[in-house]
Amino acid sequence: MDTKLVETFLEIVATGSFNTAAAQMNIGQTTVSARIRTLEDQLERPLFVRHKGGAALTPAGRQFLRHAPNFVQLARQMRRQVAVPQGHRAILAIGGEMSLWQPLLLDWIRRLRAECPDIALRVQVDAPGTLIDQVAAGLVEAVVIHAPPQRPGLRIDLLADDRLVLASTDPAADPANGQTLVGADWGPDFSQGFVSGFPAFQGAGVTFDPGPLAADYILAAGGSGYFRQRDIAPHLASGALHLVPDAPQFPYPVCAVSSSQADPDLLGPALSHLRKVAPSG
Repeated sequence: MDTKLVETFLEIVATGSFNTAAAQMNIGQTTVSARIRTLEDQLERPLFVRHKGGAALTPAGRQFLRHAPNFVQLARQMRRQVAVPQGHRAILAIGGEMSLWQPLLLDWIRRLRAECPDIALRVQVDAPGTLIDQVAAGLVEAVVIHAPPQRPGLRIDLLADDRLVLASTDPAADPANGQTLVGADWGPDFSQGFVSGFPAFQGAGVTFDPGPLAADYILAAGGSGYFRQRDIAPHLASGALHLVPDAPQFPYPVCAVSSSQADPDLLGPALSHLRKVAPSG
């Protein structure tokens, strides 16, 4: 069975329409229709009922949907393994969000190359939502992100507890002062919590994405902002930064997200090495 046929089926299910699926896949609607006809011929069952509003699954289509994602995931994994570089026995695809590149992701890659030299690595840095989709689709074995949502078929392992704390170069800083508070993108959960904690705040004059860049800025120019407590611990100890008293703090756990369908012989050692380089305490 051609993987493209199954991928087209899944795209129609996701979008609810042959037309929208064609646009998302950048192919013609006739191509989409032809692929589904071929798939239905191979399965000897109709998969969709088309109507004005789009397309609905038949009972056979709903049954096929239970197996289609695993089929596509397995096919993609097989393609990757066939393309293993010379001198390696397998390819491991890993990733993480940009704010975790230094030092966690970099340390993980270094350790994997040192301890598992026969494993080729493919590394992806992207937005958390994109990374989770990549794991769910079988394109990436494991990623490191903050506060991932629960999702069927995915395994979440806590690597380290961290918190977002408000710190300033001025010990007497006003946390709601938009002229001195530097904004930082720490994700939607933080944004919601910040709005609740500072309902009168009118917005920052400078905002950074990714968030860790903001610390470099205020250390050079002065100001205040929310940062991961582990990152700024040395600056708090030296007196370069000060925690703002009574300011709300927000949990910011670091987690590994992996597929429950991933090869345990490949994923197990990789996660073990990740835990060894993750911050502790």
